[in-house]
Amino acid sequence: MQNAKKFITWALVIFVLYTIITSPARSADLVQIGFEGISDAAQSVGTFMTELVN
Repeated sequence: MQNAKKFITWALVIFVLYTIITSPARSADLVQIGFEGISDAAQSVGTFMTELVN
């Protein structure tokens, strides 16, 4: 089981590096989309908590 986790981790790291090297513009777009999603979610939670308190 430990070897399987190590293999999957290394495969994922290699895949991410390959994707970044072969298509940096697309990778940057995906990272930006991810951070925008996280930011929107955090803002929504903040709005919810503010309305809950008021």
